[in-house]
Amino acid sequence: MTKMLVDGDVAINLMPYTTYQKLGKGPKDLIKTDMMLRDFGGNTSQTRRALNVKLMIESKTLATTFFVIDGKGSYSLLLGREWIHANYYVHSTMHQCLI
Repeated sequence: MTKMLVDGDVAINLMPYTTYQKLGKGPKDLIKTDMMLRDFGGNTSQTRRALNVKLMIESKTLATTFFVIDGKGSYSLLLGREWIHANYYVHSTMHQCLI
């Protein structure tokens, strides 16, 4: 994946549907969810479903749940603060890296 965004202000992990399609996953891989999301404009939308994947960053492989959305973004994946804290990372916006 390219263009992964790590954002400590975001509560959940998001994956655009286009990224989901590129992974070659099928409908059986999705987990039903009733999660509703609210954007900055206050508009709500429902996620397509959730997807559990094994995410490898450098030499570390981590089980990660993403909410699959219809929206388009300039990123392939968005990792939120729950992922950052659960994996004991410190994100640096100044250096644009994970420590």
